[in-house]
Amino acid sequence: MDETLISLLESFGYPVYRQGSMEKEATYPPTFFTFWNAESDDHAFYDNKEYGVNWEFDVNVYSSDPATTYTLLEQARTLLKNNGWLIPGKGHDLASDEPSHTGRGMLCIITEFNNSEED
Repeated sequence: MDETLISLLESFGYPVYRQGSMEKEATYPPTFFTFWNAESDDHAFYDNKEYGVNWEFDVNVYSSDPATTYTLLEQARTLLKNNGWLIPGKGHDLASDEPSHTGRGMLCIITEFNNSEED
């Protein structure tokens, strides 16, 4: 599911990083996304078989332009919702390690159903 999320976020033309993966010496790009897989719990069980997985991600935008921080997160929210993701809310503020950048994040959830007869 990481690859699906990354692909959708990369469609905006900004770098996408796993949260915390930037080198300490690295210079922040002007605008970028981060993500973190917070949970990936089983959705349900039927006849002792897993029915699917609920994938929960934190998706974040950091930018040196505060307006971009807000508008890009809203655009990402719309894109993810249009691709089957549940986004419960409009986001939240995030601390940034760089004083030049502001951050906003949101919870993103998608259920991956198990369609295999073998499981």
